[in-house]
Amino acid sequence: MKPPLKAFIVDDESLARKGLALRLEPFEQVQLIGESGNSRDALEQIVELSPDVVFVDIQMPGLNGFELLRELQQRVDNLPAVVFVTAFDHYAIRAFEVRALDYLLKPVDEERLAETLERVQQELAPNSYQKTQQKLVNLVSEVTGQQGDAILEQLARGADISELNRYPEHIAIKDSGEITRVPVNTIEWVDAAGDYMCIHAAGETFILRRTMKELEQELNPNRFQRVHRSAIVNIDQVEKLCTRHNGEYHLVLKNGQNLKVSRSYKDRIKQLILS
Repeated sequence: MKPPLKAFIVDDESLARKGLALRLEPFEQVQLIGESGNSRDALEQIVELSPDVVFVDIQMPGLNGFELLRELQQRVDNLPAVVFVTAFDHYAIRAFEVRALDYLLKPVDEERLAETLERVQQELAPNSYQKTQQKLVNLVSEVTGQQGDAILEQLARGADISELNRYPEHIAIKDSGEITRVPVNTIEWVDAAGDYMCIHAAGETFILRRTMKELEQELNPNRFQRVHRSAIVNIDQVEKLCTRHNGEYHLVLKNGQNLKVSRSYKDRIKQLILS
């Protein structure tokens, strides 16, 4: 009788970890040997415990799923089988399948999980293990050389790795165990609030744990422009550009929101509004 597959779960959402752990319980061929909500702690535990398979959430603070694998690649001789866990819709599946890696969509479906475990066992077979490892290493190398979150958004649109010059149509925002996909074209403006971004879209405000610089790199610069150090505006939402008596510039958005424009950005804003 084959020994059980030693499994490890990495997900910053405790409910997601608990849900996946519960779904793994009926599978006698799997032994859950650990879990972590912190990707950096997970790295150390995976090195120590040497699991056969790791279920990795892709979007996490600190190290995202791809970055975690890059670090793991540098620490161990034999990478475990890896199953990516993602909240992205079915279009992302194409990109993962092209790379011969498995994935699970949240919330995890038991039937799909059974298929995944069968595939993992096949991947760990001696005649296929080396090929699987090399494909994983190649993917990690390609993805972590660029902005991971931007790539994930593009994968959600069904883009192939070769199409990474495009901009996402949605931004995935995690909050209180839920993930909301906000259409980029509904974003009116974004402002910084300490370590968080407040994304104002279609009359709602969403909190995003990301820096202004990271978010700016994901947004099309022909549509979204920084107007001062802590704000980005959707040019399509601009009603008018006003000059105050003291020489300051302000934007008035279609929803009535008033935003100050720093002098260093006013020429670019003028150009975009007139184009």
